[in-house]
Amino acid sequence: MNQLKETPQFDRPYEKALRSGIQTLSDSELLAVLLRSGTAGKDVLTLARQILNLGEEPDRLGGLMHHSYADYIACQGIGKVKAIQLLAIGELSKRIWRGRVLDRSTVFSDSSVCASYYMEEMRHLEQEELRAAFLDTRLRLMREETISRGTVNASLISVREIMISALRHRAVHMILVHNHPSGDPSPSREDMEVTRRTAEAGALIGITLADHIIIGDHSYYSFKEWGTL
Repeated sequence: MNQLKETPQFDRPYEKALRSGIQTLSDSELLAVLLRSGTAGKDVLTLARQILNLGEEPDRLGGLMHHSYADYIACQGIGKVKAIQLLAIGELSKRIWRGRVLDRSTVFSDSSVCASYYMEEMRHLEQEELRAAFLDTRLRLMREETISRGTVNASLISVREIMISALRHRAVHMILVHNHPSGDPSPSREDMEVTRRTAEAGALIGITLADHIIIGDHSYYSFKEWGTL
């Protein structure tokens, strides 16, 4: 039975948006508009609610930024096309989020700004990633690169490659950013060693390591703020 067909036309998402404005739609109704259709035995609104209740934080649109292709495919009623649609929605959401946090007038002189820029994208990652943000003289972000995936191990991180990238992008300053999947941003011995080696190498060629920020779950650790850099 198609529940959406049984819903009075007056209350369907498309009609509701046309009548009262898109801002009046609930999260599930907005998602239903984007998905366009449901599946056999499951109308699009039911499917949208099912998607919003995936994961550890149910009924949250934010989950769309973090679910994987495998998460969606495992959900009954979602095939390859809808899985890709949902991944596209999540990627657009990430880019909008980051665009709002960082504009042309925003600089990374404040550690909290840098942490906010990376927080939503990195706090849900299931493995550690180390990134380098390359900045100009005013601490504005010019480019960024992922340096490593997996445990941030000082013996495996190539500081030489970080410096080559920094020179290639003509950086004046740089910030290291990585996440702790445990949610606790407290630095490890390896984190401290990576910070020390990168700061020393940068000083030799005139590129300042402005900070090293560790992303936790809605929290962060800044080597600059704690005076450990």
